[in-house]
Amino acid sequence: MYVGYSSDIKERFDQHEKGVVLSTRDKRPWEPIYCELYKNRKDAMRREKFFKSGWGRNYLRKILHDTLKNK
Repeated sequence: MYVGYSSDIKERFDQHEKGVVLSTRDKRPWEPIYCELYKNRKDAMRREKFFKSGWGRNYLRKILHDTLKNK
């Protein structure tokens, strides 16, 4: 599971798919399964930090249970 912030989600996804991002290059192909949009960077960064915590990862696993079951 990859969690990250971007001001241009399409461009960021394309970077992951092309192998430009070193940390995700060996985990291709990528399939977006969940997205949240925010009006300002501060709120988005706060949410990203939550998702990278144990509580946040557990939350995502719980709400995406059936989707992640097939991965």
